Amino acid sequence: MKEKIEEVIVKVENSTDISTEDKPLILKKLDEWGQEENAISDVNSYFENWWMEMEPIFAELGWV
Repeated sequence: MKEKIEEVIVKVENSTDISTEDKPLILKKLDEWGQEENAISDVNSYFENWWMEMEPIFAELGWV
């Protein structure tokens, strides 16, 4: 599990699609999840909630 979170951290650090303001916040949360036993469940819930908020915006732009 920690290896997968470390992979995500590298992808976030190298991403050009994530704003420089959001990166530190995302990385901090990923680091916290890496320390927790239920990290995968938390990560899944977080991004599912994020998608529910963002999907209408992406749909409006024609990206979904």
